[in-house]
Amino acid sequence: MRKVVGLLMLLYSFGFAAYLEELKWPKGETFLTFLEKNGLPPSIYYSLEREDQELAAEIVAGVRYHVLRSEDHSLEQVLIPIGEELQMHLKKGADTFVMEIIPIVYQSEDLVLSLDIQHSPHSDIIKKTNNHALANEFSSSFRGGVNVRSLQKGDRLVVLYHQKRRLGKQFGTINIDVSMIETGKKEHYVFYYQESYYDAAGKELENFLLANPVNYTRISSPFSTKRLHPILKTYRAHLGIDYAARVGTPVKSAGSGKVVFVGNKGGYGKTIEVSHDSSYKTLYAHLNGFAKGLSRGKSVKQGQLIGYVGNTGLSSGPHLHFGLYRNNTAINPASVVKIAKNSLGGKELKAFLAYSEGLKQKAHNALTQKHSFVVEENFEYAHSLDKKML
Repeated sequence: MRKVVGLLMLLYSFGFAAYLEELKWPKGETFLTFLEKNGLPPSIYYSLEREDQELAAEIVAGVRYHVLRSEDHSLEQVLIPIGEELQMHLKKGADTFVMEIIPIVYQSEDLVLSLDIQHSPHSDIIKKTNNHALANEFSSSFRGGVNVRSLQKGDRLVVLYHQKRRLGKQFGTINIDVSMIETGKKEHYVFYYQESYYDAAGKELENFLLANPVNYTRISSPFSTKRLHPILKTYRAHLGIDYAARVGTPVKSAGSGKVVFVGNKGGYGKTIEVSHDSSYKTLYAHLNGFAKGLSRGKSVKQGQLIGYVGNTGLSSGPHLHFGLYRNNTAINPASVVKIAKNSLGGKELKAFLAYSEGLKQKAHNALTQKHSFVVEENFEYAHSLDKKML
């Protein structure tokens, strides 16, 4: 109901003939080509701050964006998500269009799923929730742990997770806090902690490991998904880590995988993207050049030379911009880049056990109470359409 009211308010503000389109961003489309296709001047892009031009390179193919058109079908406003926290807002002004970066408005839901296994966890989750992303993420959570394919009818599972909704539709990634399987009257738990999955003893289950991609002098810019400039009152994001280094410094693949992009990528300049196991992808930007023979489709090993530090694109100085994505969502590389894979220990293990204990109790309660599908009271609602569009 609230979504409908929000839509009506928007349409009233432009007259009844105004209408909203939901579209998918085409593969290979850039923000500049989007402007060209809609007859808009490229100066809209080139007049942006350097950080905002870089963010435009983060638009993911397939992301749902919204276009508001007037009665004569001319474009009035556009909202294009960048990551899961910010969006590009293109709005028609008195003389021309203006662009700004604003927060994404969404609903946040905390959910509990508990069910008896009939066929397989994957198919049973889909049948119960019609949520393929949840089923896939549940399977990923147990990678390296209990073999979910060996479960039988009568075993049970519990998932505590949260998801976002934008304009009434699921938006962004599924975030599982804890997964639990009961088989043979024994409970097996998996917890998501610091960008990775761990068992109840604090042992990491995922086998994906990154190494530092470059020898650097300092980190010139850390990772952030959303920050508000205290003076300018504008939003910024930096979806990666910038490693300051001299031009020509070798850049190595942080993990084994397959090259999926080599070339120029908007404000990122010369860029390489490598796809890895476990739904991860790494990005290496502002390069001076590529390793000899590197091309799309080539397999690379961890530590293999792939390029050289440069100052291309909208770079403020020689550095490597290193991005890490899980299911096409940017995450902090610093939380995954590690010297060696091991279990948690010391103060970190103590903190993990304190964190996981409450989740374990909630999952156990859901199992014993035999809930089928519960939306918890922790339900944060945001208006369906950003106030900037009203």
